[in-house]
Amino acid sequence: MNTVLITGCSSGYGLETARHFHAQGWSVIATMRRPREGVLPVSDRLRLLALDVTCPDSIAAALEAAGPVNVLVNNAGIGVVGAFEATPMAHVRKVFDTNTFGTMAVVQAVIPQMRARRSGVIVNVTSSVTLAPMPLAAAYTASKQAIQGFTGSLAHELAAFGVRVRLVEPGYAPTTRFAANTDIPVMDLIPEAYADFAGPIFAGFAKPGLTTRESDVAEAVWRAANDTSDRLHYPAGADAVALAGQA
Repeated sequence: MNTVLITGCSSGYGLETARHFHAQGWSVIATMRRPREGVLPVSDRLRLLALDVTCPDSIAAALEAAGPVNVLVNNAGIGVVGAFEATPMAHVRKVFDTNTFGTMAVVQAVIPQMRARRSGVIVNVTSSVTLAPMPLAAAYTASKQAIQGFTGSLAHELAAFGVRVRLVEPGYAPTTRFAANTDIPVMDLIPEAYADFAGPIFAGFAKPGLTTRESDVAEAVWRAANDTSDRLHYPAGADAVALAGQA
């Protein structure tokens, strides 16, 4: 039975992806910083493990408890919305610690077992901001662009060992708590000088024309994990697919 380990499963894309793989008969290891009962139905094919991607000891402990992993899905991420001028560098570093360095750390930890077996798939979830950078999200965009380049390079590096590397690029999902983990109100990062610029942008967020469903991302991750071609990019959601067509 194939086993998938997914980071960031407490809500949103990660939670839906765990449900999707489980429904397809896979063994699922759903990880989150603080596992809690009731998030997913724990069974012999679904385990919840604690994994904080910013903590090396937590990564090592989770992978040891998980055992052999056929597919790694790096989904854990946080966002920050606001004018970059007003965004504290501490928050910029926090975003990079999770979205960029956290993803890299989990990848680095799982490579040895996949390389030794000469098989495996690594799926890194980025964002449609890598296709069309979004205003008022400069730090987030930069953190995801870094993983975009990292993944493309890694795909070449690991192909010789039979390990496939993929990118899933979700569009905008109004149901996700984009900036919930940065502990700072969005409006605190919008100085008065930016008010006229930011107003129409936030209005657009409230009434998006094309949006991404959590199931779109889960299905894209599933396709990426099971595709044996050399394809790298998997846009997820109508808006991301449209942007990818324009890129």
